[in-house]
Amino acid sequence: MRIYISLVVLATLVIGVVLFVFVGKQSPEEVVNEAGVRSTTLKNGMKVIVLENRRAPVVVTQVWYKVGGSYERDGITGVSHVLEHMMFKGTEDVPAGRFSEIIAAHGGKENAFTSKDYTAYFQRISNDHLELCLELEADRMKNLLLNEDEFLKEIEVVKEERRLRTDDKPTALTYERFNAVAFVNSPYRKPIIGWMEDLDTMKIDDLREWYRAWYAPNNATLVVVGDVNTNQVFSLARKYFGSLKPADVPDLKPRREVEQYGIKRVAVKAPARVPFLVMGYKVPVLSSADSEADRDDVYALELLSGLLDGGNSSRFSKNLVRGSQIATSVSAGYSLYALHDSLFTVSALPSNGASIDELEAAIREQIAAIKEKPPTEQELARVKAQVVASSVFEQDSSFYQAMKIGILETVGLGWETKDEYVDRINAVTPEQVQRVAEKYLVETRLTVAELIPQADELQVTANKGGISGGGRAH
Repeated sequence: MRIYISLVVLATLVIGVVLFVFVGKQSPEEVVNEAGVRSTTLKNGMKVIVLENRRAPVVVTQVWYKVGGSYERDGITGVSHVLEHMMFKGTEDVPAGRFSEIIAAHGGKENAFTSKDYTAYFQRISNDHLELCLELEADRMKNLLLNEDEFLKEIEVVKEERRLRTDDKPTALTYERFNAVAFVNSPYRKPIIGWMEDLDTMKIDDLREWYRAWYAPNNATLVVVGDVNTNQVFSLARKYFGSLKPADVPDLKPRREVEQYGIKRVAVKAPARVPFLVMGYKVPVLSSADSEADRDDVYALELLSGLLDGGNSSRFSKNLVRGSQIATSVSAGYSLYALHDSLFTVSALPSNGASIDELEAAIREQIAAIKEKPPTEQELARVKAQVVASSVFEQDSSFYQAMKIGILETVGLGWETKDEYVDRINAVTPEQVQRVAEKYLVETRLTVAELIPQADELQVTANKGGISGGGRAH
């Protein structure tokens, strides 16, 4: 089953402070940090990053392309995700379906995902099959056939995926329309899976153009984490990817969201059993931080999210779910590692008898409380401990170590950025958390979406057989 990610929220890793040194037979382009991450750049521009992990004789390989939903223009939304499907549909040397069969036959697992800012392909396999993975990935980086018959079948699979994951899922549908209203000119207003109207009119030539433009070694990063020898990985990368020609990758223009002048609201009427609320405030991310003060704001927003929604002792859980019992669930979300400015979101389900208006007012009261009085040192220390603990636990997974490296590199922050996370988090003060709440969680940055259940339509849908199935989710 293939997957796509709309919002990637991963716990961060504690790996230490960056220390660049040149050792052994490294090339001038190669760097190594204190935690053992080493990187080099091939002559064709492809970045190769390796982290040795001896815990088990396995390896995770990931190839990241700097292209995703936010790169797409109107009319071809979803093309990055559809191309991700087609990357499994064969080259001259590896016919359609054989890629997955070969990996499975060697005891491995493979998959791919598309996000707003990147598309990535990965394998988890015994370390003695590393070369096989690199050979297969290099082949489809430049030799994909993009057969029209295969496309006509696969586009129907994507449409069915959209029906299952969005059109027939009221909360997902609400999130999609929420994003479309929240942003005016930011590419984040478009759904990763694409509008159905664009999928209906998509042509194989759209994919061929997209593949030629973005799938090139100088627009890709290879990340390898596991029980490997770094010099061997570099050698294999040169062997299989080094001969691939770079492409004239299109320049990505800055996409700063235009100013907002008041609260935006959207109502979504859809078959559902309970109402649903989504609130979002426009906020900066690390890639848009122009100064040290801006970077401080980003890490303070990260802690603000944990303060509001960081387990049973968080303010939302303590005051809205267990306290007033106005909500059955309330969650906050923020991702600092994005290509463009994003949203600080709050989503909630009201308890029986509570209205959406009452729930929104209660959430805004919790936010107002932080603006009026900063959290205590003790409360903030608890949140910091949770964040640091989750980052330590992530180190047990080679896959998520590779994910963190790949995301940072692909959104332009550089993999070294991960090493500053813990120190930055620990340096945030209660007053900084209060200040970012005052600065960013304001009405001129706010969009509110409400799901209004349509019980009669729900009953009609149920009588007709409910949600349709079949096809392969991707």
